[in-house]
Amino acid sequence: MDGDFFVGASLATTLTKLALRYVSIVQDKKKQNSFVAEAMLIMVTVLHLGKSSLPKKPITDDDVERISLCLKVLSECSPLMNDIFNKECRRSLSHMLTVRLEEEKLSQKKESEKRNVTVQADDPISFMQLTAKNETSSKEDQFQLSLLAAMGNTQRKEAADPLASKLNKVTQLTGFSDPVYAEAYVHVNQYDIVLDVLVVNQTSDTLQNCTLELATLGDLKLVEKPSPLTLAPHDFANIKANVKVASTENGIIFGNIVYDVSGAASDRNCVVLSDIHIDIMDYIQPASCTDAEFRQMWAEFEWENKVTVNTNIIDLNEYLQHILRSTNMKCLTPEKAVSGFCGFMAANLYARSIFGEDALANVSIEKPIHLGPDAPVTGHIRIRAKSQGMALSLGDKINLSQKKANN
Repeated sequence: MDGDFFVGASLATTLTKLALRYVSIVQDKKKQNSFVAEAMLIMVTVLHLGKSSLPKKPITDDDVERISLCLKVLSECSPLMNDIFNKECRRSLSHMLTVRLEEEKLSQKKESEKRNVTVQADDPISFMQLTAKNETSSKEDQFQLSLLAAMGNTQRKEAADPLASKLNKVTQLTGFSDPVYAEAYVHVNQYDIVLDVLVVNQTSDTLQNCTLELATLGDLKLVEKPSPLTLAPHDFANIKANVKVASTENGIIFGNIVYDVSGAASDRNCVVLSDIHIDIMDYIQPASCTDAEFRQMWAEFEWENKVTVNTNIIDLNEYLQHILRSTNMKCLTPEKAVSGFCGFMAANLYARSIFGEDALANVSIEKPIHLGPDAPVTGHIRIRAKSQGMALSLGDKINLSQKKANN
């Protein structure tokens, strides 16, 4: 009555298996028909209840299809379906449980290996700023790394060199020929963004009341207005601005620099800055949940964004790995379930933001064999989230990464 018709679909499967076993054991046709008819009556009743207005939520299309399939199997009673329901389903379940047990053992082994990090008394101290690019990550200071992780500033694997990663996050805000040159280093923390803006006076005049004016679009809020500065000819200064982040969605920071020229009688001068786009990937981290939790969240979350696959990648598994890298999500479907080649693939992805927001995705892709071996992957990715911003931002990220793959 609460609208959880997955229980009804499970009941229909169980009744079908019971009825098929009953038919194989009992030879009396009258008893066989009576038992099968009773099982079918229960299934039809569940279907009628689901389509009525009595439950809190109507029955989903997936559950309707499952119950209808069970009704068709019982009405036809073919030997092939009997074999699938009574033998193959059990075999698949036992195989899935075995795979899951192996994965759990493997993850526990990896966790135990991670914990056994010992530091000897005479081990050298590694300073991150002095670490060369070609040195391995094992020489990094574990305390420093754990401190960064606690602050929500976990470094990506590709950004092993801290100085290089900092340069990668510098955004040029004005042109080199502008009277005031500005560039910003965007430092993303857990709940706020620190903009470290370098302002350079490229003129031979003294600039008074040089002010950085910022505005935000999205779920971002400027904490305080930066103080005005006075810049000597060809002087430079750093201005810091804090922007508070409330939720996981793509945001834009835009603004301008206004200043007075010393001794000039004209109005205030203004230099418009380029937009700073805040990447949603800085807040999303891979996470895991059980199948039951995934199904429950999938039913509860009201915002869905359906993205059409548009890529030139021709391998299903390669495309899935590309999406995982692009979105920072984790594949919940076991490795053995997505391995091999059968022309199509379905996988569940899950991630959680640093604000505790959940993001779910279902990848349904196929390789159209009739178009030849070089045909690109086609299909859809359905994203579900509690907030509209999260669902739309993840969809935009997938679309952008697909376009990059096409180029």
